[in-house]
Amino acid sequence: MYADDAIVHCACDGLKTISTRQGLRAYWVDRLRDYPASHLDDLRPSEGGAAISYKARDGVVSAVLTFNAPGKIASLTCGPLNQGMSRSLLNYVGSTLPE
Repeated sequence: MYADDAIVHCACDGLKTISTRQGLRAYWVDRLRDYPASHLDDLRPSEGGAAISYKARDGVVSAVLTFNAPGKIASLTCGPLNQGMSRSLLNYVGSTLPE
């Protein structure tokens, strides 16, 4: 599902950046236990990937996924929709992506 060099930028509970397989596994164990999604709010294509929003216990979460050429997740950026997946988070993520 994830590319070997995948990176996650999560602002759901403070800003976290995860980039190892072990870190991704631990991240998802915690996320699914502590913030289970109740249902899909929106799904649409975005440049190089997909934009998703879903309802969780504390509100709507927005996530942007990008995919590599083989179709694996290269990056995931997520955060509470009411805090906007704010421009500052998206700018931060954009500044950390390789050119």
